[in-house]
Amino acid sequence: MPDSVYKIIELVGSSTESWEKAATSAVQRAAKTLRDLRVAEVSQLDLQIGKNGEVEAYRVKVKVSFKFEDPLTA
Repeated sequence: MPDSVYKIIELVGSSTESWEKAATSAVQRAAKTLRDLRVAEVSQLDLQIGKNGEVEAYRVKVKVSFKFEDPLTA
């Protein structure tokens, strides 16, 4: 069995409801175009705050890893 190589990309998901939904949104979107997703690591949380000091959106920076496929062997 050959050794595996994984690529890591960074995404930002957002939600008006929660950090969990923001992270889920980012991973679900990545799953539409990437194959063989392995791990998602939350690396940063932040909030968008409106003029009246209200939370407008929850944002999550997520590092997602997936198996790297060599186009010559895939």
